[in-house]
Amino acid sequence: MNKIAIGMMMGAMLLGTVDSALAQDNTINERQRNQQKRIGEGVENGSLTAGEAAHLEKQEAAIHHEVKTERKANGGTLTAQERRQVTRQQNRESKRIYKQKHDGQHQ
Repeated sequence: MNKIAIGMMMGAMLLGTVDSALAQDNTINERQRNQQKRIGEGVENGSLTAGEAAHLEKQEAAIHHEVKTERKANGGTLTAQERRQVTRQQNRESKRIYKQKHDGQHQ
C-alpha cells in the first residue's frame, strides 16, 4: 500500500512539472503571436514604416526559428535555461517594437 501511494505521489509531481513546462511554452507561443499582432497593427495604422516592420519581422522570425530548433532537439519542450533566454529575447523585441512604433516615423 505504501509503495502505491509513493508511486502515485511521484507520478503527480512529474505531471505537475510537465504541465508547468507546457504552460510556459504556451506563454512563449502566445507572446510570439501578440508581438506579430503588434507589428501588424503598426503597419496598418502607419506607425511603422515598411523597413521598420521588415526588420522587426526578421528578428521575430529568428526567435521563432530558435525556439523551433531547441524544441526539436529537446523532444518538444524547452529547458528552463532556454525558456529564460527566449523570454529575454522577447522582452528586448517587445521594447524594439514599442520604440519603433513611437519614434515619430510614419508611412
